[in-house]
Amino acid sequence: MEHLPQEIVLDILSRLPIPTLVQSKSVCRAWRSLIRDPVLVNNHFWRMVENDPSFILQTDHPVQNQLYFGDFSTDRNDGDVITTKLSMPPELNFHLVSSCNGLLCLRVSRGSFGLSIYNPLTGDYTELPKLTKPGYHEGVLGFGFDPTAKEYKVVEISYDRRPRSILLRPRGAASTSIEAAVHILTIGNPKWRYLGTMPFHLMSQRSQVLVNGQLHWVSYPDRCKATNLIIAFDLTTERFQEVPGPDCINMARRFDQLVVLRGCLAAASCHDDNEQLEIWVMLEYSVKKSWVKEFSIGTHVPQILQQNGYGSSNDPRLFLSKKCIRVLCLLRSGEILLEYRNKALVLYDPHCGTFKDLQLTFQGIQKRFEVVVHVASLNWIDSFVNT
Repeated sequence: MEHLPQEIVLDILSRLPIPTLVQSKSVCRAWRSLIRDPVLVNNHFWRMVENDPSFILQTDHPVQNQLYFGDFSTDRNDGDVITTKLSMPPELNFHLVSSCNGLLCLRVSRGSFGLSIYNPLTGDYTELPKLTKPGYHEGVLGFGFDPTAKEYKVVEISYDRRPRSILLRPRGAASTSIEAAVHILTIGNPKWRYLGTMPFHLMSQRSQVLVNGQLHWVSYPDRCKATNLIIAFDLTTERFQEVPGPDCINMARRFDQLVVLRGCLAAASCHDDNEQLEIWVMLEYSVKKSWVKEFSIGTHVPQILQQNGYGSSNDPRLFLSKKCIRVLCLLRSGEILLEYRNKALVLYDPHCGTFKDLQLTFQGIQKRFEVVVHVASLNWIDSFVNT
């Protein structure tokens, strides 16, 4: 290969699976440098993005905090999805927070607040500086890439220790308004920066919702507004703003889940008296009129949940609470990947209105798991992908 132009070599390598590329780093220093070439990292990343989304699973059985990698690149026979056991990060006690450009943000499960960044396929790992927050407890976390400054950032929003009844009072009076302290860390810098406070009580979420260079959360309703709000944090300007939600949202119909579908912001909405889970998609970012209802998902109880006593799918009284169903991603086939009660993954076909329970090929799936959508990547915090 030394006689080939480097651009051809990099194009060839970008078509290889990551485990093969990681192994080749051990050949010599020249190969190690080649595998970290920004052109290769970018080309390989965008080839992976063009495929169906992958996912990372974290389980506590049979090994605590074991990570698995699953993808839809191979043919699925009878709903089987092959998962690969991943190497463990140096910190064994952690919680899976989010994924961005192939990097995982992990929260260390120790007494003090600690975070780390980990590429589970290359083994690259770094601990982040500690953040001291006297008088506050943790609220929500976000991890994303600033496309303007080409920097990774972590934002942490924490709330004071006042009772929830006080936190939900109107924002009009300063003495009773929500006080959320906002800190941000640019990865590579030694210290967190304090950005002040903001007046929203954000819901903790298990999905990374990064669209248009902004992280998104749903806020709890208060007495001034009886419906949820969509709050965005711009990673470039480091400011919060409200994003207009769909008109369907009112006191009877609410949403408490955001997701990214085809690169667009989407919201899952349910009605108090309706068993349908509706998915609304914002086709043009921040344009209220561009919200459209694209999917309506009916009742389904995965087989593994039926075995655990959640009832028969033929019993309409035992349909799962929509808060127990999480929308994960949209596949190229048009199928939607759903997660039920941290115990089951299901593909829903909106064209046929059918459900397919996925069988994951590792022991312990009958136990609880956490899952995040993930793009397999050679990327590291010093080799930025062009997003």
